[in-house]
Order: sequence, then structure tokens, then C-alpha cells
Amino acid sequence: MADDLCPLILLDVDGVLNAWHRQGPHWQTYDAVSDIGTFKVNLNPEHGPMLLQLAAETGAELVWATTWELHANLSIAPLIGLPDLPVILVNSGREVPYVHPKTPPVAEYVMRRPFVWFDDDLERADRLYLKGHDNVDAFQIIDVGPRKGLTHRHIRQAAEWLAEVSRG
Repeated sequence: MADDLCPLILLDVDGVLNAWHRQGPHWQTYDAVSDIGTFKVNLNPEHGPMLLQLAAETGAELVWATTWELHANLSIAPLIGLPDLPVILVNSGREVPYVHPKTPPVAEYVMRRPFVWFDDDLERADRLYLKGHDNVDAFQIIDVGPRKGLTHRHIRQAAEWLAEVSRG
């Protein structure tokens, strides 16, 4: 696949990497700073290596698609072993009825590159918006339950979809 069509792996923080509840002994609670204050976050340091491996094995690029925006690199990435990643400025999106505010900026960012999006808060309207957007081609939203956050099952789903897209 040409570099300009390299697939993307879009990452949300809250509900995906920051689960509502700690899910086991590997999970840690930290204070993390965002634009609107300091928050307790539950993070699993194993997520960083899992995501880096997924990106390496699939030839995909990891990108933040979270309301944490630039703070994801400052406050979240170091705690789970991720390097600085590109950031989609999702808080600058225009309002579209029934569509999550993150969705229009994501549609503008992807430039027809295939993408997997780990998120806990997207609905049918978001999928329809993406399907109808000229800048969006193949995509897969991986619904992550916010109580448990990202799991190995979600990573497998993404790997399978990305492998299928690369076979094209």
C-alpha cells in the first residue's frame, strides 16, 4: 500500500484507554492534566506496547482522535509507553446534528486513508456521516465498552480488518 494510503489507527482516551474501572492488577490510577483540569485516569501500561505492535504488524499509523487532543501526548502517552503521536484537533469540529463533534474533524483528517477507530461513544449517525463524506473511504469503528476499555479482542478485530483492507 502506498505511503499516502497507509492505514490509520485512531485512538480515543476516555472509555477506551481510560476505562471507567480498573480491570486488574496491571491497571494503575494516575492524575492526568487536560485543558479543563486534572483528572483521575485508569490506564493499563500494556496498552502502549499492544498498540505499537498492532501498528507495526499492519503498517498503520497511530493517531489521537480524542478530546484530550495535544494533552494525550503530554499526559496519557508517557504513562502507557506510546511516543508522541499525530493529533486530530477534534474539539474544533463544526456542529452536525446527531453526529459526535469529533466525527467531522476525523473525516477531514483521514484523506481517504483506511482507518480503524477505537471509540466508546460513536453511533449510527457517525457511521452514516463518515460513509457519506467525500474524504472517507474504508473504515471500521471498533466499539469499546467504557466500563472495561480496550481489550485483546478489540486489537484482534482491528488487526483482522486491517489485514483484509491491505489484501484489498
